Amino acid sequence: QVQLVESGGGLVQPGGSLRLSCAASGFAFSIYAMRWYRQAPGRERELVAAIPSTGGSTNYADSIKGRFTISRDNAKKAVYLQMNSLKPEDTAVYYCNAHRVTISQVDYWGQGTQVTVSS
Repeated sequence: QVQLVESGGGLVQPGGSLRLSCAASGFAFSIYAMRWYRQAPGRERELVAAIPSTGGSTNYADSIKGRFTISRDNAKKAVYLQMNSLKPEDTAVYYCNAHRVTISQVDYWGQGTQVTVSS
């Protein structure tokens, strides 16, 4: 059974930090690219950060570049999102995604974790 379980969300003041974690099970984690998405109320889900299966070059949305860092630990089957200098506009539900394209595209999703940035 495929599972992606996010944790680490919560309420934080502007300028604060949070570290999101995503624990994977039930599939070959090390061969999947991993991504973090977020969805704010009334807005479409957007890609925040991505890391390839090997943990090489990462990609970030312009809105969070320089503030967020994605990383992964294939031995622990986990992916992380370190979020610093948080802003109110970062408030959203954050989702972990496992992505692989071979003959067809495969995507697995977590249930999401709420991040609220407010004073």
